[in-house]
Amino acid sequence: MAPTAPILHVALVEPDIAPNTGTIARLCAATGVRLHLIGKLGFRLTDKALRRAGLDYWPLVDLEQHASWEAFRANYPNLRCLALSARASNNYVDQVYLPEDCLVFGSETQGLPHQLLQGDEALKTLTIPMKQGSVRCLNVAVAAGIVVYEALRQVGGLAHFVVYDD
Repeated sequence: MAPTAPILHVALVEPDIAPNTGTIARLCAATGVRLHLIGKLGFRLTDKALRRAGLDYWPLVDLEQHASWEAFRANYPNLRCLALSARASNNYVDQVYLPEDCLVFGSETQGLPHQLLQGDEALKTLTIPMKQGSVRCLNVAVAAGIVVYEALRQVGGLAHFVVYDD
C-alpha cells in the first residue's frame, strides 16, 4: 500500500534543543503531520533527551531530513509554507489554512533565517498573540501544538481523531 499524503507538514529549521524536537515529533505522531528537520541540527537524532521527549512514538513519526532549506524546497516546490515568528503581525487564528500547508518554525536560539523573513523568498509570517510585556516568545513546541491543532481544525483533520472518555 502506498503511503498517504499528510494533511499538514511541520518544518523545523535548524532546531537546537532536542527535547523540543522530541515533543514536536510526538505531536506529529499523534496528528499524522509530516515532520521535516531542515539544516544542521543542534543535537543527534540518537540523543537521549530527544528520544525521551518522543517516548516510544518515534516509529509513528513521518519524518524527513533535508540538508538545507533549498533542498527542502527542491523536494517540495509546491507546498505553501507559513512561518511562525514572535515578531510577525498576522495572527495565526486569522489565517485560512489549506490541506498540505507547511508550518515553519525556526531554531530556539536564532529564530528563522533572515532569507525566510525578508526579500523575494520571504514567507508569510504568523504570530501567536501574547499579553504585552509578558514574555518574549513561547516555547517552540508549545507554539507548534497551538498552530497545528488550529490548522487541523480548519482543514477537517480532527474528524477521525479519538477522544478518550474515561
